[in-house]
Amino acid sequence: REARLQQIACPFCRHPSPKTDEENNKMKMRRVVANDPVAIREIGVKHYSNGDRERAFECFTKAAELGDASAHYFLSLFYRDGQGVEKDEKKGLYYLEEAAIAGLPEARYDLAMLEEKNERYDRSAKHFIIAANLGHDESIQALKGCYKRGGLVSKED
Repeated sequence: REARLQQIACPFCRHPSPKTDEENNKMKMRRVVANDPVAIREIGVKHYSNGDRERAFECFTKAAELGDASAHYFLSLFYRDGQGVEKDEKKGLYYLEEAAIAGLPEARYDLAMLEEKNERYDRSAKHFIIAANLGHDESIQALKGCYKRGGLVSKED
């Protein structure tokens, strides 16, 4: 029984790990066909890495529609930087907020930085606190700085 359990790689689907790239790609495509948002986002990342911004954007959009927080974050970067789409700060902020609401600490950190840029330090500190509670190291360091400067956060926060 124990030997059989060692062969099983995935604790969710109980399938053994793919042994070749071809098997891995087939498994990913089955997940994409089943509308798995993580698999769709992974395909988007692959397209992005290969320089195909348009297909990456399509994958991230689909994954975001299915609720993937990281896909929302990637879309925020597309709109913020105007990568493959027209630069749109409102859409960028919308997707950034969606990613933050979904619990992505990097998005909370980015929101904190935006609030700080706009001199809304109390809101910035709240975003840093949320991201720090999610284990985001840069937010923890930023909170240390806020504490040292005084007035923005206390030890209780």
